[in-house]
Amino acid sequence: MGLQRVVRSSIIDAPIDRVWSILRDFNSHDQWHSVVAQSEIEDNQYSDRVGCVRNFTLADGNHIREMLISLSDKDYISTYTIIDATVPLIRYVATVSLKPVTDGNRTFWHWASSFEAPPGIETQLRDMVAHGVYEAGFSNLKSFLSSGQLHNRSVETNKQASATGLSIQANAIRIRDYGLPTVMQYEAVTVPPPAFGEIRIRQTAVGVNYLDIYLRKGWIPDFLPLPGTPGMEAAGEVIDVGPGVTSLLPGDRIVYMSPVPGSYTTVRNVSVSSTTRIPPGISDQVAAALLLKGVTADYLIRDLGHVKKNTRLLVHAAAGGVGQLICAWANSLGALVIGTVSTQEKAKIAREHGCHHVVVSKNYQFSDAVHSICQGADVIIDGLGEEAREENFAALAKCGHWISLGQATGSINEISPHWLIQKSISFSRPVVFDYVSTQELLNERAQRIWKAYFDGVLKNPAYEEFDLQDAYLAHEKLEARLSTGSLLLKIR
Repeated sequence: MGLQRVVRSSIIDAPIDRVWSILRDFNSHDQWHSVVAQSEIEDNQYSDRVGCVRNFTLADGNHIREMLISLSDKDYISTYTIIDATVPLIRYVATVSLKPVTDGNRTFWHWASSFEAPPGIETQLRDMVAHGVYEAGFSNLKSFLSSGQLHNRSVETNKQASATGLSIQANAIRIRDYGLPTVMQYEAVTVPPPAFGEIRIRQTAVGVNYLDIYLRKGWIPDFLPLPGTPGMEAAGEVIDVGPGVTSLLPGDRIVYMSPVPGSYTTVRNVSVSSTTRIPPGISDQVAAALLLKGVTADYLIRDLGHVKKNTRLLVHAAAGGVGQLICAWANSLGALVIGTVSTQEKAKIAREHGCHHVVVSKNYQFSDAVHSICQGADVIIDGLGEEAREENFAALAKCGHWISLGQATGSINEISPHWLIQKSISFSRPVVFDYVSTQELLNERAQRIWKAYFDGVLKNPAYEEFDLQDAYLAHEKLEARLSTGSLLLKIR
């Protein structure tokens, strides 16, 4: 049997990110390729995970099992191989690769394979692969992209508004005076068509963060002028896109973290640069619970903490949404993880997420316990603020790094360099959005989060849902330190 090679290519009139979002899903072919009758991924694996097996039936009755053996979101390349088939394609290996056409709005698709065939039917099998699979696939995907099949029911409800550039009626939480959670009111709003570089989203899950409380209280008035809508992150579905947007289409599932507040709403316009796609196998709720908190954990561990094996890491609020992710991720890197929590119930949760030692304290006394465990912390991730100021200093080892992430007990008073120099301590007060200032940076960090999730480093996040109109209840629970994991606002 001689080695056979089949190579075909085509230009697709769609941006590369759009084409890749379909092709990277190893189980999408029965949606758009006429040769595939039915397909499923075995053993409930995710359809973009290397090693997953696609089990499918062809329209002519043949049956094939293929394994995904590599996938690169950076290079837009995937490779797969046949492991069992009624068609005699022996040692079949195929590679799909994409490149952007120079105008940026079209995609060059290269599809190549090699295989062995029984003597006498080499030409027949080459033609079947070249014409029946590859060339037909090019044609089918072009039709699929242009047919509007990507739209689902929720997009169809706004079809007229999208087509004519009309505004959409929605509901949102509005704040007209800073203060207690009850200042948040549920009101009707109008969402205009997306502007240049924006997309309009029908939201399904909205993340709640402590930053939202700061904004509601008026601690950062320039960040949320009145009247305003709080919230920095959400997941949902693209309704329509504004001028200049080529990477997304209506029907795409996305999650975003925006430096501009406004996510406590049913429909919203947001800059496409603040968005990233939700991969197959991740629900909107999990994406909304993971993205902003996961990006925070990522830059704290990688960029600021330089956490590695044997790093002595102290994490405050270790049972919270961010705390759980930091503990689990740092544990996987071999760090010694110490956490502080306010109750024994939260201590159990922190341990379940990789915290080696847990200090239970409601009065922010923890430095003695830290020194009894180790010789002081190399890195402290502090979301407590002023009331823990002296204890954080005492808990740090010499040459330690103190990262001030939040101010749950109030803003930290001015810190003097002369105070820090006593232990050669470094201090930082980062803002998460500076670490995802471009969509490329956001996608890079998001891919690390999704990988850590699929690899089991990050557990399925625990979250509690509140109706959007009950956002004040979520704030009350978060402020009272009664929550564990993440809080979400759901859109009915």
